[in-house]
Amino acid sequence: MTPPANPVAAAQEPALGLPGSLVLRLMAVAALVVVLASAASVWLVSRAAGQEAMRRMVGQQTDEVEVVARLLASKIEQSQKVLRTVAQGITPAMLESPSSLDWLLQQGLPAVGFFDALQVARKDGELRLNIRAGQLVKAADLDPAERDALRRTLIDGKPQVSELIAGRTSNARILFTLPLHSEEGAVLGVVAGALRLQSQGLLPQSMALPARDDSRLVVFTRDGTILSHTDPARIMGQVRDEPGLAPVFAEWLRRAQPVVGRGVTEVQPDHIVSVAGMPLPQWFVARVSNSQALLAPLQGAQRDAWWLAAAVIALGVLLLATAMAWMAQPLAQLCRGAQQLLRHDARGAIDWPGGRGEVGALVRVFDGLAQQKRQQDHLHALLHGQFQAILENASVGIVITRHGVLEVVGRQACLTLGYAEGELQGRPARTLYGSDADYARLGERVQSAFAAHGTFDGDVCFVRKDGSPVWARVQGRKVNSEALGGGTVWMLEDITAAREAQYQQAWELTHDALTQLHNRSAFDHRLALLLAERSARTRATGAAGTAVDDAPDDGVMLFLDLDHFTLVNDVAGHDAGDDVLRHVARLIETQVRQVGWSARLGGDEFAVVLPGCPLARGQAVAEQLRATVQAWEPSYQGRSFTLGVSIGLVVLDAHLHDVASVLNAADMACYDAKRAGRNRVETRHARDMTSSGRMALGPY
Repeated sequence: MTPPANPVAAAQEPALGLPGSLVLRLMAVAALVVVLASAASVWLVSRAAGQEAMRRMVGQQTDEVEVVARLLASKIEQSQKVLRTVAQGITPAMLESPSSLDWLLQQGLPAVGFFDALQVARKDGELRLNIRAGQLVKAADLDPAERDALRRTLIDGKPQVSELIAGRTSNARILFTLPLHSEEGAVLGVVAGALRLQSQGLLPQSMALPARDDSRLVVFTRDGTILSHTDPARIMGQVRDEPGLAPVFAEWLRRAQPVVGRGVTEVQPDHIVSVAGMPLPQWFVARVSNSQALLAPLQGAQRDAWWLAAAVIALGVLLLATAMAWMAQPLAQLCRGAQQLLRHDARGAIDWPGGRGEVGALVRVFDGLAQQKRQQDHLHALLHGQFQAILENASVGIVITRHGVLEVVGRQACLTLGYAEGELQGRPARTLYGSDADYARLGERVQSAFAAHGTFDGDVCFVRKDGSPVWARVQGRKVNSEALGGGTVWMLEDITAAREAQYQQAWELTHDALTQLHNRSAFDHRLALLLAERSARTRATGAAGTAVDDAPDDGVMLFLDLDHFTLVNDVAGHDAGDDVLRHVARLIETQVRQVGWSARLGGDEFAVVLPGCPLARGQAVAEQLRATVQAWEPSYQGRSFTLGVSIGLVVLDAHLHDVASVLNAADMACYDAKRAGRNRVETRHARDMTSSGRMALGPY
């Protein structure tokens, strides 16, 4: 692909194609600053006003519950004073005369009418008087909770205020008790007065008024029983069912805090809850207000303020934009002239803006750039033409890469790699390799070569577009030119044909042309290497003090000689004999390729080496080879032939030092197999060799 004639113009023209884009951005930034600053100011003012309003409501509500708590506490104290007045008129003699006590309480002490019920008991617990609603009633009608309160006062000798004596809501009451003392201070009895929960002397219903939808006044005991409520239906209910108040009361129970007189307020998402305690009767006074309803007027005022602020901000932004647009006219005119210059449309006069300052300095700069641009365009066109000529006519492939991407690929490189011209442009260099591992290994080679001497020179195997391999002589050098962005230039020369010819020559030197197995020279070389490695280990074992006979074996060798092969040659001809040799070679290679390697030694003789193979495993492989050859019955010219194979097996132990001794021992073992009747396996150890050089028959 051909690069653009003027990359600078191509990069800049889209930006300049938007007239006044800089001015628009400046106007947008200025407007955004004005909007954000104004919005932040309004928000801060609204937030401060909301916080101040909330602070005032919290303080007012806290003061309210404290006042109500003190008022209720004063009622409790007043009830105790009235009861004390009654107790002062009761003498010890009256405790023995119920009639005089009754007359005194009903006629002589008007304060008795303050209580809804009045009881007097002696120190032994006998109830001497029980008056309810001004009527004398039997002692049996006394509530168990009232009896318990009287008993505790006689025992403790102290005034008490009982817990709520519950019944129906209209009958719920509180009992005040006071001990009667003699002049010596001994407890003679007890007087008790009861007040109904909603009586004027305790918690009148008018206390919860005025009722408001956004607020509730609640009085409740420390166990959560509601004594007074804005909604009468909630009296004697449980605080845990009160929205807003329930979590505050649950937290107080969790902390096990004492009942104190001062008020506290907790602001919740939907409620403002203020609570004050009454320590003597262990009661609480709570005001629960709906925060959204309380703040609704303030929120409405804030919304009005926001709308007014938005109108003022919009007017300010409009005025600011108008002023900036008027001041930016020279800059817009300069922008239009620069666009005309980049479009090579400078034949007519460019309408540059006049004036001094920054705009005038830019006009002078643009005039100088116009001349430089014409010179650069001419030089660029010349260099581009020369570069394209090199890419089109070079006899070697030229590739330029940058950051692992193929930036430039010449025509000859495309032909070598099997791609059309321009098809590789911009693709990753990894495309040219068979696998990620190959790409990574070559990268390590290249980095090492660059670090050592700054260049790379080596043979690399690429993959053509059709998937076939192609070998190339590759030379690479880094280019630090800014025009190429610090890329790398590569030269590719196709050497696939030369490598194939070289490989074919090396293969023919080491393989038998008929059977494709290793030939005799390659066999001798590989076996010699194996024996040399074994000798080195044997010397190391001897140095460690281990006897040679105790050294481990290095595998086995099989010497194979076909039986009745000459009959095939004589009857069916040499072509049939060659076919038999090729087929037997394939049978041998199929059996041993996973555990060893094989070779043709000459004629109908083959060899198999099984490195590191135990004797028993080697015998099993030899027997499998023998059975496989015997099972094959070739047929030529209408006649079938039966083949066999005599196999001599030799253990590669420490007594065999060179290739000649191994082959001699294996050949003698094969001879023993022939002499013993052919088509069998004979196994021998080198240590069984007789003094005459023949191997004695071993135990196998």
